[in-house]
Amino acid sequence: MLRGVIICPDHELGDRLENALISSRRIAVTRRLETYPRAAEMSRFLRGAGPEVVFLGVEARLQALEAARLIEQEAPGTQLVALSRTVDSATLLETMRAGIREFLAPPFEAAAIAETVNRIEEALLQRPLAVTSTDAVFSFLPAKAGSGATTIAVNSSLAMARMPDTSVLLADLDLNCGLVGFMLLLESQYSILDAAENALDMDENLWPKIVSKVGNLDILPAGKMTPGYRIEPAQIRHIVDYARRNYSAICFDLSGMMEKYSIEILQESKRVFLVCTPELPSLHLAREKLSFLRSQDLDNRVSILLNRSQKRHQISIQEMEKLFGLPVHMTLPNDYNGVHKALTAGKPVDSGSELGQKYREMAETMLSRKPQAEKKRSLMDLIPRKKTPLAV
Repeated sequence: MLRGVIICPDHELGDRLENALISSRRIAVTRRLETYPRAAEMSRFLRGAGPEVVFLGVEARLQALEAARLIEQEAPGTQLVALSRTVDSATLLETMRAGIREFLAPPFEAAAIAETVNRIEEALLQRPLAVTSTDAVFSFLPAKAGSGATTIAVNSSLAMARMPDTSVLLADLDLNCGLVGFMLLLESQYSILDAAENALDMDENLWPKIVSKVGNLDILPAGKMTPGYRIEPAQIRHIVDYARRNYSAICFDLSGMMEKYSIEILQESKRVFLVCTPELPSLHLAREKLSFLRSQDLDNRVSILLNRSQKRHQISIQEMEKLFGLPVHMTLPNDYNGVHKALTAGKPVDSGSELGQKYREMAETMLSRKPQAEKKRSLMDLIPRKKTPLAV
């Protein structure tokens, strides 16, 4: 089913079209506007709604054609269908000159709708929608409760959010034991559950009211404990689709219980960080989870994070890697005092500490960014140079 929006100042005409589209069961009308958005509003609207087709009322011709130009500019490949009460040659000519190849008018018969949708689907295959959408979706999956996956998710997300030109979302999907809000001393009345319940109607106006902010990081906390509540996979897909269009990177902190919505997130993830500690029970459960991920053809996305690592382990790193059949992606040192101090203050781990530097390194790896090496000064740089007077 295609995602569609209607931009039409004529309320009655918009109603008739929406009813016809609902009856067709081939277009899901996700938004309706009864005014033509200006440039900045149009950009936010398209990122929020992510339509594949826009039904555009052309009664106010100049405003409609400007709207069509903005849509093509902001979201190339979006299909446009002109909408009017009457069909006349002058209107048809102007809309065609504006690049609009489809035109609908009442009574919106089923056959006419079907033919239009068929042509739109064919056009989308030939020229896919070009809305910016990130693939930087990351999941943090604990081998067992208490592995420290949430601490890593929070601190690596905050480290990414401090990088230039990077917008980051952290969502807590541990619905019964989520700690992200506690760790950052959040007092928001909204949570990931509110985002899920409004997923189908999510837009650029509702989203800012639901997310919480810590610095440049946007957060969807787990909220209050709600035993038995489950998020539907379809709701998760809508949230992920919205976030992909609006953030540089998205991080999900999972419970480790492998719920259906967690599997959906794992399928959407570019990288799954499986977090374990050096203790034998944690290593055993990490291998069990890795076996399950292999059964889902997800093992090629898994990176093993060894948390609370010490200089000497009873089981060596090499033995762990043999146990997993995968290399350990990164080891994070044990810093109980540093983590406790950060938790008490509701702040990230000190970025100057060994653990804080590891979080920054991890964030750079996730975004495929390398810190610029400091330029070494040569002996010539130490020799004072004479200033050459400017020519007058």
